[in-house]
Amino acid sequence: MTFDASAWSEPFETPRAFMFDLDGTLILSDRSLGQYKVLPGAVDYLEELGRRGIPYLALTNGSAYPPSEQGPKLRALGLPISDAQLLTPSSVTADLLSRRSVESALVLGSPGVGQALRDAGITTLSSSDAEAVSAQAVYVGWHPECSMKDIEIACDAIANGAALYVASEAPYFATRSGKSFGFSFAIAGAIQRVTRARIQLTGKPSLHALRFVSRQLGVPMRRIAVVGDDPLVEIMMARRAGAIGIGVTSGMTDAAAWAAQPKSRRPHRIAADLAGVKTLGLLDQGLIQPG
Repeated sequence: MTFDASAWSEPFETPRAFMFDLDGTLILSDRSLGQYKVLPGAVDYLEELGRRGIPYLALTNGSAYPPSEQGPKLRALGLPISDAQLLTPSSVTADLLSRRSVESALVLGSPGVGQALRDAGITTLSSSDAEAVSAQAVYVGWHPECSMKDIEIACDAIANGAALYVASEAPYFATRSGKSFGFSFAIAGAIQRVTRARIQLTGKPSLHALRFVSRQLGVPMRRIAVVGDDPLVEIMMARRAGAIGIGVTSGMTDAAAWAAQPKSRRPHRIAADLAGVKTLGLLDQGLIQPG
């Protein structure tokens, strides 16, 4: 697909680092979060960044698998992403809770959701634990088996003073079969409706997430190119932080939908996929201009 460069005329500085979305940008999976397919240009572009010594990482809103489990699957596709270069909302949550001296959290999620918290020394509880209602925080992640009892215990914990943290507020994400349902969005909505608690988002488009990315990359947020397929997720986050937003059409959003976005969700540039991003020449000019 060819894009009219004149339609994307906003200048920006050369990125010093890159943050990539995963689903819809680097890969597509099936609805069960398996059967990964690498997207065009992804391997080549990451290898190019590596050759140039430009730091990069991937931040997914998926919380089902810790990096130690998902990283090998990505490398099996040829993607040069180490476990340390793969971040999830749980990575951000663990960092945020540690900074706030939170010692225990009720985790509503599949087994991998709480791994980063445990690695950080935070006690994770399930709704079947007697101490769950006394947890200092409730963290909602990927939980397709969530029950009404889980939601009830979470509401009780919040009534007792726990804060509510949520991995993702995206209602859908891109898969090989089209849009797939975002469970944490629905679960958090039910809890918030009952408790009126303030939702503290730790995944994209949260600035908690991009600040964490900035520290990991060692680069100011404004010099990070955020590459993704969702205007409400990656590009909104980039705009909020004054970072560089690059939209792709390989996932949730086509070219017409990108063009229809308001400035708060409009990328600086769009491309069909990572092969197209490479042709934008982001790394080769001091001040990027169209054409």
